[in-house]
Amino acid sequence: MFVLLMLVGFLFAFASQRNAARKVSSPRVQFIGENNLFVTNETVSKLLIQKYGGVENVPKETLDLNKLENALKSNPMIKTAEVYVAVNGTLNAEIEQKTPIARVSTNASYYIDDEGFYMPLSNNYSARVPLVTGYVEKNNLRSIYKIASKITQDEFLKKNVIEIHQSMDKTIYLKLRQCKFIVELGHADFLDKKINNLKVFYQKILKEKTFDNYSKVNLQFDNQVICTKI
Repeated sequence: MFVLLMLVGFLFAFASQRNAARKVSSPRVQFIGENNLFVTNETVSKLLIQKYGGVENVPKETLDLNKLENALKSNPMIKTAEVYVAVNGTLNAEIEQKTPIARVSTNASYYIDDEGFYMPLSNNYSARVPLVTGYVEKNNLRSIYKIASKITQDEFLKKNVIEIHQSMDKTIYLKLRQCKFIVELGHADFLDKKINNLKVFYQKILKEKTFDNYSKVNLQFDNQVICTKI
């Protein structure tokens, strides 16, 4: 029995030592969720290489996986990253990209992601999200984010809103697809009530076919839709 235990211990130690000394192969990159890639496999591999000067043929025990994950998460298009080495020595990187919900187009161009943070544009893919124009500060995106989040959660808004405009006094305006009028939301409060009022008005003019009769629809007053005719 004692000899058997010694043999098992020896084999385990030998296997562990052999596994630790196993050389790491080239990275295998997998993207989770979104099919459209803002960041490419090549970019991820380059980040790994920059951190370790090349990860191929490096012994497993010398790799600091936390450092590799942090290197990947330093890319402003990457939300989360998990790096691990398989038993066969394959270095795996599972990447979750940030999700853009609006695109700022002022004196600077960038996305706002689904957590309300800055996200750079990608040379690899352009997201179809509402444009944001007007007076926008990169360090104060709260109101724009609130509106953009509402748009992503509402099928009517997602289908129809093509632009969010913020004036210098923080008044929010919406531009709808195939509509000449602008929608004045006011500030980003009581959104559910304002959007419900907009939907009722939209169905009314859709039925009456009077889309071209108005230049502005004001929703900022409680329980009122004030229309300006052309």
